[in-house]
Amino acid sequence: MSRILPLFLLLMSLSACAPQMMTVGDPVFQPRIERASAARAVMADGARLPMLVFAAERPRAVILALHGFNDYSNAFAAPGPGPWLAEQGVTLYAVDQRGFGRAPGRGLWAGDARMAEDVATLVKLVREQHPGLPVYLLGISMGGAVAMRTMTLPEPPEVDGLILAAPAVWGWENLNRLYAATLWTAAHLAPSATLTGRGLEIWPSDNIEMLRALGRDPLVIKETRIDTLYGLVGLMDRAYGAAPEIRVPVLLLYGGKDEIVPPDAVTGAFGAMRDAHVNVTAICYPGGYHMLLRDLEREVVWRDVAAWIENREKELPSGDGGDMRRCGSLAKGEWDNKS
Repeated sequence: MSRILPLFLLLMSLSACAPQMMTVGDPVFQPRIERASAARAVMADGARLPMLVFAAERPRAVILALHGFNDYSNAFAAPGPGPWLAEQGVTLYAVDQRGFGRAPGRGLWAGDARMAEDVATLVKLVREQHPGLPVYLLGISMGGAVAMRTMTLPEPPEVDGLILAAPAVWGWENLNRLYAATLWTAAHLAPSATLTGRGLEIWPSDNIEMLRALGRDPLVIKETRIDTLYGLVGLMDRAYGAAPEIRVPVLLLYGGKDEIVPPDAVTGAFGAMRDAHVNVTAICYPGGYHMLLRDLEREVVWRDVAAWIENREKELPSGDGGDMRRCGSLAKGEWDNKS
């Protein structure tokens, strides 16, 4: 009995400090896109998600773009790909996901199911705006994980393909056991404590000017709650598991100098897609960093994206660079450009 009581008290204390999720209302509203002083999407619970729209004069395709962790829709403004793609005839909608940017619940985790359901609603709204045009999901890092998770919903949205730029597929299965145990404990003992990336010496891009601008941007989250990190790892884990369940064409993009998402996680997800006969085109850029779409060599990636949208059967502009085997860390003798 003397041993059971402390254990009982410990479990009670852990449950009292469970990771916090943002509050979500009941689905009582009709989802819609509003275009007043600025564009925003209204979800079924009334949440308003700010949007940036980069409109092509004569669109031939549409992209719904999902930003990465602690970022927001501005990730697709210059020096991001939004304006350039619009000039190529591709309209791009970039949205602030719940908990990020100007969206509700800043800093809190909405849950991967809610985030995926938002994306499904957004796809439907975008299709209503552009009947007859192909619609693609473009996800950067966390946004890529959300896109993958969305395709596992009981009723996944109707999209013509996924474009996954350094998708965050580094979940519990890939996480060091000590790190996983530490994160789980911290998320249950001190969920509201925050962490920063200062002192890690990790370079997400070679575009230093862009990184400095992110540091000055008040809408980019600089201090992250531990329970939000805990939720992110859960999302990444589900995204990794979703890889073989995707039933639409995929363009998978990865940088050989990515210091955020480990290559083993990407190769594992790619291998799972290939084994499940997913129509996947996988590209590794040897000089690319995690922020491929905003790196100094970003236009190489943009051109590949535009070309893949135009015709998936043609060789991409990057040519021989469009091959996973070009990145030494991914070379295992089993990678092909297309599965």
